[in-house]
Amino acid sequence: MPSPAIIAELRETLRTIEGDGYRRRETLPFGIPTFDSRIADGGLRLDALHEIAAGTANLGDDAAATLFIAGIAARAWGPVLWVVRRRDLFAPGLYQAGLSPERVLYAEARDDAELLALMEEGLRHRGLGAVIGEVKRATMGATRRLQLAAEGGRTIALLMRRHPREDADPLGTPSAALTRWRITSAPSAPSRHGMGRARWTVALERQRGGDPFQTLMEACDDTGRLALPAALGDRSRAPGRASPRTAAA
Repeated sequence: MPSPAIIAELRETLRTIEGDGYRRRETLPFGIPTFDSRIADGGLRLDALHEIAAGTANLGDDAAATLFIAGIAARAWGPVLWVVRRRDLFAPGLYQAGLSPERVLYAEARDDAELLALMEEGLRHRGLGAVIGEVKRATMGATRRLQLAAEGGRTIALLMRRHPREDADPLGTPSAALTRWRITSAPSAPSRHGMGRARWTVALERQRGGDPFQTLMEACDDTGRLALPAALGDRSRAPGRASPRTAAA
């Protein structure tokens, strides 16, 4: 029977080789059980790279994807580094998604290569809650470096894949990202006071250790939280109706 010291040493060696550890990685859940239960880690792993793309190249979908990212960053701890190629972020809009301006550090990169290098540097710093970048092109090697830089820390890496061309799929190239999301604007429900809360079609296109899925969600509120549309939430609790897992599909 091996001694406890040898077992502990072996486990440490395996953690180093596999990079996956025996301790549960910290995650950032969305706070919606029927949604989080469909994500392999029960939420977004903090020490990992996650990719997000707009459903189409139009401005509405681009804004939805940006606010989806802002909502995630808003719920992370600490300061946020946002690396951009162009100065088109609207601070009041980010604030409405829960990301206050005093938390955000902006860096402007000349090209995608410099942007990815700045993201990698930010992830290795270990003092940031989130590192965000927006690129048109990133190779498998570049995303693997971001994933390796994030591992072992508590800084979530969020890479927005912009449409390189209107007819191109920004998520069509291989990536080392743990999850890949596609966010598309959806019609909001009317209310007594006009249009209701904005809605998005949120599609998890790929996740390591889990299946893809798609669901209709209400957009981030001022705390960065998504919500199930009221009709889906009511249906999931009504007797004789579909289960919460099915209602969110």
